[in-house]
Amino acid sequence: MNLFRIFDWQVLAVAVLSVAATWLCMRYGVKADLPFELIAIAVVFPTAFAIGAAHKRREQSLESLASIRASIVSIYYAHRDWILDNTGHVERVMAISGRLYGAVCAALAATTAERGEKRQAVAGAFSDLSTSIETLKRAGVAGTEISRANQFLYNAIKDFERLRTIADYRSSVTMRTFSKLFLNVLPVLFAPFYAHVADDAGHPAFAYAVAIAFALVLVGLDNVQDGLENPFDGMGADDVRLGEAGELFWLRQPETAARPAADLSVVR
Repeated sequence: MNLFRIFDWQVLAVAVLSVAATWLCMRYGVKADLPFELIAIAVVFPTAFAIGAAHKRREQSLESLASIRASIVSIYYAHRDWILDNTGHVERVMAISGRLYGAVCAALAATTAERGEKRQAVAGAFSDLSTSIETLKRAGVAGTEISRANQFLYNAIKDFERLRTIADYRSSVTMRTFSKLFLNVLPVLFAPFYAHVADDAGHPAFAYAVAIAFALVLVGLDNVQDGLENPFDGMGADDVRLGEAGELFWLRQPETAARPAADLSVVR
């Protein structure tokens, strides 16, 4: 369940520490009405901002992946429709396109140690796609159409560079360290406030309930941020699903018969 990704052992540990600290404060009479503004200004607002930035990177990743697929399909249609006798050209571009998209997905999901090798595979697939476009030129496709196909290729490369940057960089390290520290420490430091709540309510159960609630909210926010930081690691429920079957469904299957030349002449 997704709830277990948010409310994990870390939440449980902080909640236990908060309850223990609350018990000690009630036992020794340490009580204080601490300001909530400390949590809101120092922790929650920066964390909410970081979560928003991480979610924006995820949305940008989805847009760039969609753009890469659109460019690949456009190049495929160029091989299929811009030349009367497309025998061999369609099969070649289909093989390269599938290999390219698979290499892109593998490069984005790769660990730091694997990135160099996986990205070389992407570069090789882009190079083969460029060579395939040049083959169309030798087959008689007009120079203006070759230029347009190369523009599709450029757009795909540009989108991959955007994705590569998102995979390499995260939110501000100092901001994340600051938020992580206080999101995990403040629920325990507010133990005197929980004791004060128990004193006002007349029962210690209220103090323990507030302590657990603080731990759930603050540490849960920290887990949400961690889950969104890398949209390609496959660890979070909201991660981008890479390599899904049918992503390039626009490309026909290899066993599909080639279009008759007569039909092509009508279209052109």
